[in-house]
Amino acid sequence: MKALLKLAAVAALAMAVTSAAACSGGSKSSPTTSKSSTSAMTSRASTTTTGTAAPADYTGLLIKASDINAPEAFIAAVPINNPNGQVGATTTFSNSDRTHVIVDSIQVLADPAAAAAALKAAKGSTDGYVHGVPEPTAIGAGGTTISGPSPDGAKGVTVVMFTEGKAFVELEFDGPPDSLVPPDFVNDVAQKQDAAIKKGLTN
Repeated sequence: MKALLKLAAVAALAMAVTSAAACSGGSKSSPTTSKSSTSAMTSRASTTTTGTAAPADYTGLLIKASDINAPEAFIAAVPINNPNGQVGATTTFSNSDRTHVIVDSIQVLADPAAAAAALKAAKGSTDGYVHGVPEPTAIGAGGTTISGPSPDGAKGVTVVMFTEGKAFVELEFDGPPDSLVPPDFVNDVAQKQDAAIKKGLTN
């Protein structure tokens, strides 16, 4: 649920940044957005992107549990289409005792520029769930990885964010506090998710 709320907040902020740039003719100043205007912009974002020619059921863009190459099997939760009214899909994968969890969230926006704005906004709002330094990664466009402890120290977290066309993707890998997920495993899952979007999101 935290991942869904984060995506909703990122969508609103991305729309605010895009709208402000259009009105100011490219000004770099940062707008101030109230809660009421954020709600309105989120509603407009959903309306705008829903009207695109992309498939109505975005859960087909998500990877499957069988795509996760790990020593132990991962089980997928029932995927959610357009979570919290945001155009896209999300699901959660976990091992049998839920000591390792992967939250896979895809947001489909109006165009690549809006997706890039969502990525930029997300990179600036990660302190609430992971403490770490953003590092570039060669996945999609603007690929970024952040690894470190959760704010309460209860788990180790690795987050991968990138865009692919008009899709913004965020993968969160949660595990024990003393053991971050291996980078090779993170990259393998993220690359498979990127490939699935390239194949499935044609418009």
